[in-house]
Amino acid sequence: MEKEIYIIKANGEKELFDSSKLENSLRRAGADKKKIFDIVTKIESSLEDKMTTAEIYRAAFKLLNEDSLISASKYSLKKAVMSLGPQGFVFEDFMGAVFKKLGYKVMLRNNIKGLCVSHEVDLVAQNEEKFLMAEIKFHNHQGLKSDLKVVLYVKERFDDIAKGEFFRNINKNLKKENWLITNTKFSSQAVQYAECNPDLNLMSWDYPPQNNLFGLIGETGLYPITVLNSLSSNDKKRFLEKNILLCRDILDGGELLMDRLDIPTEKAKIILKEIKELLK
Repeated sequence: MEKEIYIIKANGEKELFDSSKLENSLRRAGADKKKIFDIVTKIESSLEDKMTTAEIYRAAFKLLNEDSLISASKYSLKKAVMSLGPQGFVFEDFMGAVFKKLGYKVMLRNNIKGLCVSHEVDLVAQNEEKFLMAEIKFHNHQGLKSDLKVVLYVKERFDDIAKGEFFRNINKNLKKENWLITNTKFSSQAVQYAECNPDLNLMSWDYPPQNNLFGLIGETGLYPITVLNSLSSNDKKRFLEKNILLCRDILDGGELLMDRLDIPTEKAKIILKEIKELLK
């Protein structure tokens, strides 16, 4: 691309278009080298100054969907997780399922007594080696970040819990970890502060470079139903209202579950086929 093009990010900031970011997102979705090259070339040829990242995403998704439904689904994963809202508790349930899949015993939304006051902790998880507590921040807009204020608030809560009786009664042989998890991103100051305080761990969509949210979803294979292109927005809403959160839940329920939710037989077959391909 000869001419420099500036695009508008979700938070309203302007930045120079970087094709490597688009290439990386397409690669993570499973697109092959030729498809990545074709899509990036077409996107670059249609770029205009001050296009939004959302417009670029929609164009890339459309081109990817023409070639591979499954790659398109994976490409839209971040948006799919954001669609678990608007209430944050659905995302908390999703993270609970992820940690269970990783071998933890999980408790959600527990009141834990600190030295001074009680705190509702979104997720408490334990396995044979670790005991961890996590505050989970859900955002349904891509431009929103968890900033330094959020990190300081969360650390103060965990510090109060660490001084209380509950924390003293935890098995001393377990490694104890405190986490702040979000489905979007952290501000640079939030990351800087956490890196200076090793007793607080951060996890966002792409942070840290290893064991981030995107990677954990791929590792566990726990894709939310909102990733499915074969489900309409209304279908997704009805499934979530019935506490059917994961693609695996639909697959386990099979055609019997579809029938109970009044999904026509032919459509049910298409949905189940997409899920089987996605979970390969």
